Amino acid sequence: MPHDNDPSTSTSPLDTVPDSTSPAYASRRPITRAFDGFASAATRWAGSPIAFGTSVLIIVVWGLSGPLFRYSDAWQLIINTGTTIVTFLMVFLIQQSQNKDSVAIHLKLNELIAAYRSANNQLIGIEDASEEDLRRIAHAYLELANKAGTTKADRETLDKSLSEAKAAPVDDARQ
Repeated sequence: MPHDNDPSTSTSPLDTVPDSTSPAYASRRPITRAFDGFASAATRWAGSPIAFGTSVLIIVVWGLSGPLFRYSDAWQLIINTGTTIVTFLMVFLIQQSQNKDSVAIHLKLNELIAAYRSANNQLIGIEDASEEDLRRIAHAYLELANKAGTTKADRETLDKSLSEAKAAPVDDARQ
């Protein structure tokens, strides 16, 4: 018997967005919501002048302590281990923030496309297309740009090119 939370039985349009990057994902899961809040705060702090100043201060203190520890292997290991751990953890925090920002930007662009009457609504959700599809669609736009016209005929040509590009089969040998 399928569960209400089972994504395979859901028909929500939000299900087309991968869970880990969906803004709704964090609001439904307390651990993820906490991580999202922590990641946002940590990346804001990490990009601040205070964080930079603290990092410089740590490096200066470490460097000045070198003679005291006779530049030993342990002295070098302290900075190497510290920077490795911080870098490793920051990769995940920054990626979480980037995922969230990316979803927000796509939603804003989708809203602009949907609100503009003469925009091609086929482009909403284009970020989920394959690379090959994106290349075909980009080629259609480049052709339109080369014609440098904004007539109704050009618009119809673009709409037809986009439809053909999306409908064309992807060559599996190239993937």
